[in-house]
Amino acid sequence: MTTPLAEREATRHNRPLLRGQGAAARPARVRLRTLLRVASVACGIQFGWALQLSLLTPYVQELGIPHAWASIIWLCGPISGLFVQPLVGQFSDRCTSRYGRRRPFIVAGAVSIVVSVLIIGYAADIGYWLGDNVDTGDIKIRAVAAFVIGFWILDVANNMTQGPCRALLADLTEKDHRRTRVANAYFSLFMAVGNILGYATGSYSSWFKIFPFTLSPACNVSCANLKAAFIIDVIFIVVTTCISLTAAQEQPLTSLNDSSHSGQETPQGSSEREAFLWELFGTFRYLPGTVWIILLVTALTWIGWFPFILFDTDWMGREIYGGEPNDGKNYSNGVRMGSFGLMLNSVVLGITSLFMEKLCRKWGAGFTWGLSNILMSLLFVAMLIIGAIRGNMDLDGRLPPDGIVVAALLAFTFLGAPLAMTYSVPYALVSTRIEALGLGQGLSMGVLNMAIVTPQIIVSLGAGPWDQLFGGGNAPALVVGAIAAFIGGLIAILAIPRTRVEKPRIHH
Repeated sequence: MTTPLAEREATRHNRPLLRGQGAAARPARVRLRTLLRVASVACGIQFGWALQLSLLTPYVQELGIPHAWASIIWLCGPISGLFVQPLVGQFSDRCTSRYGRRRPFIVAGAVSIVVSVLIIGYAADIGYWLGDNVDTGDIKIRAVAAFVIGFWILDVANNMTQGPCRALLADLTEKDHRRTRVANAYFSLFMAVGNILGYATGSYSSWFKIFPFTLSPACNVSCANLKAAFIIDVIFIVVTTCISLTAAQEQPLTSLNDSSHSGQETPQGSSEREAFLWELFGTFRYLPGTVWIILLVTALTWIGWFPFILFDTDWMGREIYGGEPNDGKNYSNGVRMGSFGLMLNSVVLGITSLFMEKLCRKWGAGFTWGLSNILMSLLFVAMLIIGAIRGNMDLDGRLPPDGIVVAALLAFTFLGAPLAMTYSVPYALVSTRIEALGLGQGLSMGVLNMAIVTPQIIVSLGAGPWDQLFGGGNAPALVVGAIAAFIGGLIAILAIPRTRVEKPRIHH
């Protein structure tokens, strides 16, 4: 059964109604090992994300940006995601390159990631070359400017790459719901591997000895370790992108249409298609109620996650180790311990990804997702309790007790289970339900991305000032995150139907 959107597209272009938008009719199912290789690019992408999430909030404060404004720097991520990922999804759905629909965008994104991480890693040096005074504690304006430019490019590049990667997996699995969940579990698994390697890299404090050229008059030991970590990231992204792209044998869109429809041309040119944003927002009127519920739960989930993502290592450095940026070793020790905790988090994320398909088949994807959100909420509450206990201790600059550090690490670790669900289940749910709209998978991922980036924009604008309103710590934002995650979990358990995902349709 077709939707008004699909019928209107077919009528306006005077062509037969296609199965999806230019979807390839494949003679046989793609092997699981091929899906595994295609998903491997997530390892390289997530390696850089792990460095970004663990090191860059503390680093930007070391450059002189106050804590209250640190979250504003992260605004570029959701803004770029709001426009770039749906736009890239739209173009990749209709791309007629001889290399395939998705691969050109994945390559462009990978190259952009390489450029951006080099700019970020050398931001302090760039500022010094342009005239920053490194002998004072003032804000290093030029270094901050270089950092922000690199940061924006990195977020644009990540969004340019991840959307087509997930869309490519959805192309390869087509309408097989089980294999779609397996492919997304593979993607989540490689994200976990990338996280483990990235956080382990970020927690190591002696990279400057292995790469001594990273030390400079503007770049101290902490800065040199960050620079070296991003140089390693360049190697990872190149290797994993090559592995993924050589596995995905995409046929050009024009050849598929020519062979299947004898001379029907793929529409080209902006005059023959709707304006991008109009088409993107226009799809929302055709979404069934279950998809709206998935989008709502996704938004609440990311209101929960984003404060943690912004301030996880900063929370460890400030509220567990009692330090401040550029003020002694306690803060940097806490940041490294936070990176170690995030590495443990990623181990649990990877293990959970291996059992994702079995859990969703046994309990239902919506019920499993809901339970994971409630677990996430409880762990945020545990972090608040741990921070409050540590805050009542007068350590006079000494390191925190081992029990407090272990408790904080355990909270970080167990958060890996709900994070695995967040990285996998919503994508599988949406891709298997939105196919009836006649949309390409790239634009489908763009629709889901709207529910991810909108709450991120809200949190980026409000988290820093909100925390500052209650004394400058990270606890107020975590309270909001815990409440949002709990509500999202209840909605997922009560309102997402189980049977539509658990019993995939049989195609003859």
